[in-house]
Amino acid sequence: MAGNRYIDYMRQGDETLLTTKVDAVLNWGRKYSMFLYPFVTACCGMEFMSVAGPRYDLDRFGCALPRFSPRQSDLLMVVGTISHRQAPVLKKVYDQMAEPKWVIAFGACTCSGGPYNNYATLQGIDTIIPVDVYIPGCPPRPEAVLDGLMKLQDRVQAERVSSDGRHRETADLRVSVVQKPVA
Repeated sequence: MAGNRYIDYMRQGDETLLTTKVDAVLNWGRKYSMFLYPFVTACCGMEFMSVAGPRYDLDRFGCALPRFSPRQSDLLMVVGTISHRQAPVLKKVYDQMAEPKWVIAFGACTCSGGPYNNYATLQGIDTIIPVDVYIPGCPPRPEAVLDGLMKLQDRVQAERVSSDGRHRETADLRVSVVQKPVA
């Protein structure tokens, strides 16, 4: 009987009834309130600074204030070349971030090792942490970075919140984290 009353109210235009899913509301909030942790190591950092500046304005996407504590951030933006000695630090930063967390690989060196195909450079950060969006380029243009951020927002909006609260697992990655080299 109560359902018929709401239908009558809606037909008359007296009240508005809105129904949605809890996931949709949570993901909408997450989509527009990402706190990024910039892990900047190399020359792509200059391009990251231009994206964060007033001309391209990350604030309109909800990524305004960078957090320099992994416990206060949910978007890890890895910018630049990652060496095998930095890999454990990057993995530790990723592990300290609260769930849910997302990762953007910024630049060719981060995505695939770039021109550095040698023993010292990690050939893509996806060997140690899961990556959500890849932004290739040497360095990538600010427009490409904004496009990657919008793709990540679309992905966040479509996600389902799991019952155990875990966002994703890193156990099935290809290579384990390389520890400090032994002399």
